[in-house]
Amino acid sequence: MAPTDANARRLREASGRSAWLNDLVKDRWLYAMALPGIVYFLVFKYVPMYGIVMAFQDFKPHLGFLNSPFVGLKHFQRFFGEEQFWTLFRNTFVLAVYNLVFFFPLPIVLALMLNEVRREKFKRFVQTLVYVPHFVSWVVVVGIFYMLFTTEGGAVNELLYAATGEKIPFLLEPEWFRPMIVSQTIWKEVGWGTIIFLAALAGVDLQLYEAARMDGAGRWRQLWHITLPAIRSTIVILFILRLGSFLDSGFEHIFLMLTATNREVGEVFDTYVYVKGLTQGQYSYSAAVGLFKSAVGLLLVVSGNWLAKRFGEEGIY
Repeated sequence: MAPTDANARRLREASGRSAWLNDLVKDRWLYAMALPGIVYFLVFKYVPMYGIVMAFQDFKPHLGFLNSPFVGLKHFQRFFGEEQFWTLFRNTFVLAVYNLVFFFPLPIVLALMLNEVRREKFKRFVQTLVYVPHFVSWVVVVGIFYMLFTTEGGAVNELLYAATGEKIPFLLEPEWFRPMIVSQTIWKEVGWGTIIFLAALAGVDLQLYEAARMDGAGRWRQLWHITLPAIRSTIVILFILRLGSFLDSGFEHIFLMLTATNREVGEVFDTYVYVKGLTQGQYSYSAAVGLFKSAVGLLLVVSGNWLAKRFGEEGIY
């Protein structure tokens, strides 16, 4: 029996390899299209993960990863013990919640609005118009907002002065920092975020709408009972993925908007890592801060995926 079982196992393994090779040949162009993305993630995402070891070392560049002394959780203890920790956590958390509450739903709303447009030329024109800001760098975006909101000749403040006789220092007052950050993110990224939702909407069976109209359903009922359920899984998956970057505020954007007067509410983990890691050379300490952010993101993704499955959604794995 033993030789027979071994032969049968070898036959199954050979059959499995043959089926895998056949699938590879059959879908070779799909794999070829995926190859650049795979290489990108390998080179820029997975290979650099080896540097995580720095967070547990007193890293010295001249000693390298292998010879730098191991210090365990020393840098994490220092980070959690810093007086600035809770300020950084609060600033990062509040900005993340603002983006999640105010920014995340807007691409969905905009995609639903564009999906209702029946004139294809006008629809494509609007799509192009809202996509363009995504390709504008944050330096240009912040420069545009600076020219609009500065108290020295800014268009918005000039209109306010003409109407009320007063000017508001939007770029300097701490209470205006977060609204400015969120509004800039919305202006730049909301159009680009509609692409996936529009693709999901394109897959909705038009016969469902025809049947709903025959039953007397108006636009709102069609939206609520057909359109939203059709893209619900897409919304859930993107929401879970969004949780993975919950504490990523965007270094360049925040750094460009920081001033001496709004630093108390504007300093976040990303800018803190830059200061400690690059300007002060505390590589191991900054790696520990970055690893903490990644751990929180991983925990949120796992928790969000678990909740999604509990409520009957597919999740991301």
